[in-house]
Amino acid sequence: MIIDTHAHLDVEDFADDLPEVISRAREVGVGKIFLPAIDLKSVDTVLAVCRQYPDTCYPMIGLQPEEVRDDWREVLDAMHERILLSLRQKAEGTAKPGETVVAIGEVGLDFYWTREYERQQLAAFEEAVKWSVETHLPLMIHCRKAQNELLHIMRPYEKELPGGVFHCFTGNQKEAEEFLRFDRFVLGIGGVSTFKSSHLREDLPAVVPLDRIVLETDSPYMAPVPYRGKRNESAFIVEVMRTLAASYGVDEAEFARQTNENVRRIFGE
Repeated sequence: MIIDTHAHLDVEDFADDLPEVISRAREVGVGKIFLPAIDLKSVDTVLAVCRQYPDTCYPMIGLQPEEVRDDWREVLDAMHERILLSLRQKAEGTAKPGETVVAIGEVGLDFYWTREYERQQLAAFEEAVKWSVETHLPLMIHCRKAQNELLHIMRPYEKELPGGVFHCFTGNQKEAEEFLRFDRFVLGIGGVSTFKSSHLREDLPAVVPLDRIVLETDSPYMAPVPYRGKRNESAFIVEVMRTLAASYGVDEAEFARQTNENVRRIFGE
């Protein structure tokens, strides 16, 4: 079994063929897929997919940094209620299949295009960090051109944080080492690792142990070779696994086993 820890299967790209997408994923051995909310509207669309495929799809709730606006506080208040409701129903044994939130995400900082909402992003991310401490749910973190600011926010909570994933890691050895100083966190690696121009195939084995990696697709974005430029989907995670297993010099079954164990350690799933 392989676990896709990050896929946006609730978006319009999959509106016409989601059953086939799920079926293709299962056929190649993908047993679980984690779906992140990115804004308030997507909380409902993520939960709808997870209710439809409760044995495969698992929801995460968070405000993606590129979606942060001046109303971030109201959005977070509504999300917080949904997360607490999920945990309460789980504790009471009244949770419906597919509705139990497994992580807070995707959340983080993104200053790639603009810093227009920098102050709001910083405040929203720190709130998400506090939720993680409060709920013991792991974080699914999006970080783009903001590593220093992100780690600065996380450091005061380091001992209390239960763990999480630095999603879509594409950085260098030094950046990997900085992230992994948070010893309950792992790097989420996806299709970029298969690109001809990527240095991940050399950098990851050099500084990142196998117990600090999880696999992801970020579908429908960033499809791996040989599907680059096409819509990504969870079945394509096999290409990422094959590429990384070869880079680490281990067989694919062992790579899948170890990365699945990493997921269980962090998410309890």
